[in-house]
Amino acid sequence: MALNPCVTMFYLKLLGGGDTLTLNRVKLVDESFGKWVLVKGLSTTRGNRALVVLRSVDEKRSVTESLPVVDEQKKPVKKNKNDVFKDIKINSLPKPLSVGDLSTDHSNNSNMRVSYKGVSGSYTEDAALKAYPKCETVPCGDFEDAFKAVELWLVDKAVLPIESSAGGSIHRNYDLLLRHRLHIVGEVQLSVNFCLLALPGVRAEQLKRVISHPQALELSDVFLSNLGVTRVNGDDTASAAQYVASKNLRDVGAIASPRAANIYGLSVLAEKIQDNTGNVTRFLVLARDPIIPRTDKPFKTSVVFTLDEGPGVLFKALAVFALRGINLTKIESRPQRKKPLRVVDDSNNGTAKYFDYLFYIDFEASMAEPRAQNALGHLQEMATFLRVLGCYPMDTTL
Repeated sequence: MALNPCVTMFYLKLLGGGDTLTLNRVKLVDESFGKWVLVKGLSTTRGNRALVVLRSVDEKRSVTESLPVVDEQKKPVKKNKNDVFKDIKINSLPKPLSVGDLSTDHSNNSNMRVSYKGVSGSYTEDAALKAYPKCETVPCGDFEDAFKAVELWLVDKAVLPIESSAGGSIHRNYDLLLRHRLHIVGEVQLSVNFCLLALPGVRAEQLKRVISHPQALELSDVFLSNLGVTRVNGDDTASAAQYVASKNLRDVGAIASPRAANIYGLSVLAEKIQDNTGNVTRFLVLARDPIIPRTDKPFKTSVVFTLDEGPGVLFKALAVFALRGINLTKIESRPQRKKPLRVVDDSNNGTAKYFDYLFYIDFEASMAEPRAQNALGHLQEMATFLRVLGCYPMDTTL
């Protein structure tokens, strides 16, 4: 296998003599390891082997039977002043990928894996399929599992709801954005269509109970009151449909999406039963790496920051956007006094921090625009904490 100039991780065996290494049967000699330049190195506990990151500067050099990269528990390693692997931390190395991961092509989204909370047929899965129609969706037990699936390279992206026009913001997911070092790379606006579902052949007047997510039940209050049924809280809309179908309950209905009815073989007795037919839910698309901001299409930027207490401090902070003609599409404050929040840094190291208030802002501008850069530079001068959660294309479709 010929290696083109790139950065690669390998296990090397120390043969002695200080700078003499071998990669299986290939010896690399002298201070810069022959035609290889040491980028990073890490001593390990497996005998006299070392995990190093090398950059090839000679395309003709070949390597055979390269050993796989595996995670190993760190143990104290005796070092000396000539140790070329001195003070290198394992956290500074990228997570290893398999050959299959490296060869995956997402150009048409057919091999993309997207995690979401819930079961098949949920509105969040609808949002994932709207963003990536040919993707493979991966259900997770809760929102944090969806985050971790991305961090552990099990999936490529995660989709989660962040706010709805009827129910407001989902604060739990805002907290997770700070606890995990993922980036917002897109948004999805989804018009929610609540449907009353039941087993085939069952009429609405035969139903005695209706099960669904508490918010779906609340937002369909008028319809359910007129129907005169008992409301039963469930984990989410799709699992409610799944429960009715799996238990063959002929006197129980579910509020879920039309797609959930198709998946679980239920009939749609009524559509758009919510009190507000214009209900729209906004979802965020998360990835391990940010996307490159552009100026050829509408972009939105999301930030979170904190300020010292004092008269007019929030007014001054918001003025940095008004002075540059930047439109704010969302502003929300959350009291956090005496309540620690785990926040991760760029190295994914988490620490507990105390904030009096957290301010979340979305604004219509790309970080590629000087006015957005100047606005955030100005804001950083007065903020005690500031993080750009993401800069991403706006979803203008419903």
